[in-house]
Amino acid sequence: MKTTFRVALAALALPAVALSGCASPSRPAANLAPPPAPPSLAERAAPLPDLVRAVDIPYEAFTLPNGLRVLVHTDRKAPVVAVSMWYAVGSKHEPKGKTGFAHLFEHLMFNGSENAPGDFFQPLQEIGATDFNGTTWFDRTNYFQTVPTGALDRTLMLESDRMGYLLGAVTQEKLTNQIGVVQNEKRQGDNQPFGLVEYEQLENLYPSGHPYHHSTIGSMADLSSASLADVRGWFKDHYGPNNAILVLAGDIDTSTARDKVTRWFGAIPSGPAIKPVSAPVPTLDAVRDKTIKDQVATTRIYRMWAIPGLDNPDHLPLTTAGLVLGGLASSRLDDELVRKQQLAVSVAASADIFAQAGQFVVYADVKPGVEPAKVAAALDAAIAQFVASGPDANELARASTVHAAGQIRGLEKVGGFEGKAPTLAEGLLYSGDPEFYRKSLARATALTPSEVRDVTARWLSRPAFRLTVEPGTRTEGGEGRGGFVVSAKGSTASPAFWRDPAAVGGAAPVAVAAPNRSKLPPIGDLAPLDFPEVERARLSNGIPVVLARRSAVPLVSVRVSFDAGYAADPRGALGTGAMMLEVMDEGTDSLDSTALARTKERLGADLSGAATLDTTYFQLDALVPNLAPSLDLLAEYIRKPALDAAELDRVRAQQLAAISAEMKDPSALAGRLLPPILYGAAHPYGIPGSGRGDPAVVSRLTRADLAAFHDAWVRPDKATIFVVGDTAMAQILPMLERSFADWQAPAGPAAAKDFTAASPAPAPRIVLVDRPGSPQSLIMAGQVLASKGTDDLLDLKSANDVLGNNFLSRLNMDLRETKGWSYGVRSVVRDLLESASMIVVAPVQADRTGDSIAALRGNITAFLGKKGLTAEELAWTTIGSARELPGSFETNEDVLGGIARNVIYGRPDNFYETLAARYQGMTVSGLDKAARSSIDPARLVWIVVGDRKVVEPQLKKLALPVEIMAGPAAQ
Repeated sequence: MKTTFRVALAALALPAVALSGCASPSRPAANLAPPPAPPSLAERAAPLPDLVRAVDIPYEAFTLPNGLRVLVHTDRKAPVVAVSMWYAVGSKHEPKGKTGFAHLFEHLMFNGSENAPGDFFQPLQEIGATDFNGTTWFDRTNYFQTVPTGALDRTLMLESDRMGYLLGAVTQEKLTNQIGVVQNEKRQGDNQPFGLVEYEQLENLYPSGHPYHHSTIGSMADLSSASLADVRGWFKDHYGPNNAILVLAGDIDTSTARDKVTRWFGAIPSGPAIKPVSAPVPTLDAVRDKTIKDQVATTRIYRMWAIPGLDNPDHLPLTTAGLVLGGLASSRLDDELVRKQQLAVSVAASADIFAQAGQFVVYADVKPGVEPAKVAAALDAAIAQFVASGPDANELARASTVHAAGQIRGLEKVGGFEGKAPTLAEGLLYSGDPEFYRKSLARATALTPSEVRDVTARWLSRPAFRLTVEPGTRTEGGEGRGGFVVSAKGSTASPAFWRDPAAVGGAAPVAVAAPNRSKLPPIGDLAPLDFPEVERARLSNGIPVVLARRSAVPLVSVRVSFDAGYAADPRGALGTGAMMLEVMDEGTDSLDSTALARTKERLGADLSGAATLDTTYFQLDALVPNLAPSLDLLAEYIRKPALDAAELDRVRAQQLAAISAEMKDPSALAGRLLPPILYGAAHPYGIPGSGRGDPAVVSRLTRADLAAFHDAWVRPDKATIFVVGDTAMAQILPMLERSFADWQAPAGPAAAKDFTAASPAPAPRIVLVDRPGSPQSLIMAGQVLASKGTDDLLDLKSANDVLGNNFLSRLNMDLRETKGWSYGVRSVVRDLLESASMIVVAPVQADRTGDSIAALRGNITAFLGKKGLTAEELAWTTIGSARELPGSFETNEDVLGGIARNVIYGRPDNFYETLAARYQGMTVSGLDKAARSSIDPARLVWIVVGDRKVVEPQLKKLALPVEIMAGPAAQ
């Protein structure tokens, strides 16, 4: 390694230096010793126990007489409360013939209850909820939303109403519609590259009838068979308060929580007792090999084992083994297969842990031109070596630090997918202990190499399921997969709904007065957004520093942003900026690729480079105890990238593989094709959407090309430093001065982007890209707008929220909730600095492609004409947008993005605090005018990625020219 080489050179030089200064042989030996070397960045890391102590979610608990368990965590940093409801029911509880039913029921729970019959998202939108959703997995179903404190009563009424008063609102029409939505969600997942792997994994690792044998999405046949009788039985058996956990986290105390929860949930009777599910960890009798073909860019080689779940202490050493083997940037597999042997373009290993079992999954993506058998042999050898020797102490320390840092970052949010509320709920639901996260982290830091080695050997020495996915035409899709039993003919027939004989009876109603549910509770006082105060300074070399202080968690986020972006790529060298960023991850002047990765991990720092079309930025998310060395690492990463020519060839292969993967992914492929059509190839925005560029260019880029791009665009006179977190300007400015102030701009003017090229006149048409065998079509449409991102686009964006950028929007509600042809539709106003655009994205079932385009065009035309914005739509979008502001800036990342956008778009520091009043002043006519003056459906260009033989006859019925483009297999 480079670091070792430099140390060795210094050591060799020392005797000569010492002797040259020697006055006499009798000089004390101590005077000959060199001064001690300064500690490395990794050696400056704070002790791991100091980091672990920062992970804390204090809580109080109580249980209602009906069995509802409640956890309360107080966090006053923002006037919001996370409401997280977890039910102990998932796909493992599904009987034969009813696969996918738990997830289907999750969808139905959003379609209204007896006392709140409308779509559940409507009142959530009106109260300004953020982070609201629901998910289903093998062991549980959860529903969550973060709401303004004054809206908590209304939220609890809604959540309790669907627990206790749902069935009267469930109709056959709603059931039929949601079956269609879920089936399109299944098609959307199946249509992705590697979309069939989960079926293979579960069906081969777990025997038929095992609770984890079938996928949570289920089979098409079973979904189609769901009846209203099934709905009633499933609800009565599983959705009682005694099978649920409610967590309230945020601007709430236990006394208030107890009063409110008792009021809204106390009168709901207990449900039947739930019989435990038996889910033993199976072992294959022998190694099982299988090869399938898929629309993928390169061969992927898997090794999989069924392993214990959270109910077995072995899960933690296995999770750590996954990190060390293939989960860290410096993992064993990355070092061996990607960096050293250069046989694979990417590798991964992880322990995917459920409540009662899980999977240990390892895979390698074969480097183009390498024989897959050679990669398979190297992968097996690396796994065998790890199983035999286990990790070393340094690897364990890095893995534990990464894990602890992740836990600390999760403490920023009170709710959502990974915040405080779900962390407490998961511990209680799966392990009977809300503090499971803390005890698990403490145990992880105490693991020894021998313990990880022994546990890994115990489970990974058993026969593996060895799956190979090769590029090619699929021999089967997912339509017949996901069921309880799979045969050549698909799933078995669906019997009547199965009731567990132990899940009967139920408790008598609880003696608690039922609240008035005839109308939704009023909204209480809502606190306005208090955006953090923004401070400014400059380093001695002129780099501006913009800081917002937040002390809720011991984290600091730093972004160094440059006026560059993918639009800065030379017109004849698309992909240069992306390649530069990738190679920058492979080392600095003093740290090679592995040393850089290990240093980040030892510091618990997230460090990365990224770009949009308009900006290139480098971001550090650091733990406060390690802030100083992390900033030094950030500076070295930005200022002194090695851009090693040897690493370049390896990264080149990875970027080419990534471009090939984009050509196989429907959404990514459409995203590559649309911008050049809209903006033209000469325009800086007329480039493939990901920024990865042209394969021909990537194939010939040299180190000199990357260094020239870095010198032209990554320079101090184009930089701004943004800081958000637990620090003050007086603390961080000296650190930034030490790391960046001696950085001087090179001679000559800075580079600039040329936006003089005009976009071509729109030529409305449909570009059909043939992707044979696709169960869905990916529709993407776009139009260049007359506005710039620096213009005031708030009215236009609010109008577009109603049209397509909200769950309740017209486009989504029509194609998803009314017609059931799509899992979700969205339209977006892209506020690019120099030329904004509008994009519509709609994945739809293949046999409804033409109808969907007709519906989209009709909805857009109506919205801009005779059926413009309504007063009701104005109310929910503007009131909701204003009320969600306090919850929209909960994390450092949220605030960092906000202050960066204000600077980039030239907006005042208090911009977000002015928005509530602006939303309040919006009118129907004003939003209609903004939409009608910007959006023109006659200017939209449509791209369809789908099966030509299915789709083309449908498209010919539309009054648009159809242009056929060769599919990815032919490109």
